[in-house]
Amino acid sequence: MHLGSVTIDPRYQGPPATGNGGYVCGRLAHFVDHPIAVRLLVPPQLDVSLEARRTDEGMVLVHDDVEVARAWREVPRLTVPVPPSAAQAKAAAKNFVGLHSHPFPGCFVCGPDREAGDGLRIFPGAVDGRDLVASGWTPGTNVAGEEGRVAPEFLWAALDCPGGYAFPHTRERPAVLGEMCVELRGAPSIGEECVLIGWQTSAEGRRHFTGSAIFGESGTCLGVGRATWFEVSA
Repeated sequence: MHLGSVTIDPRYQGPPATGNGGYVCGRLAHFVDHPIAVRLLVPPQLDVSLEARRTDEGMVLVHDDVEVARAWREVPRLTVPVPPSAAQAKAAAKNFVGLHSHPFPGCFVCGPDREAGDGLRIFPGAVDGRDLVASGWTPGTNVAGEEGRVAPEFLWAALDCPGGYAFPHTRERPAVLGEMCVELRGAPSIGEECVLIGWQTSAEGRRHFTGSAIFGESGTCLGVGRATWFEVSA
């Protein structure tokens, strides 16, 4: 069953010439009203029409009869760590390894080459004395949805890269998103000071399993993500 079409604007790239994984997953989530998990099967192409179809198992995203992604109903069952303060998150962002060496500097979410008002400029760095990364984030009008709040696809995107920098290998070689499961519990207002965190839950060879979460100014958890990352050659 055809649900609709998705086109990923080049602005929303992750690795060069492909869509940011979290953003692409978030676009697919638009077609349902419940939490889902999304598995990326091939790098999502930019500026082409991707067809969303309903299946017996959930949904697929297809381009030229090639499955780009599969999705199914699921919630990310995670124990979320207590977040650092906004000041601690801002300090952690200064430790972001990507500020000195980034495999994908044009990434919409964490790329240091993206200007404020264009990319999200979320820089997840190590929190002193804790086994997690964090970044402050104040969403701008470039991610606005309804009623002056952040649109859901941008919350998926924001929850993406903190997981990708939550394990030590990122100091040495890049990783790409393989699967992401998100539950959104609310949406911050534009201009609201938020805190994002990421942590590793386990690892198997070149696969790393992570959690991420976003908190509003009040400290309320507004979204949780669980992800699988794959190490790749630089």
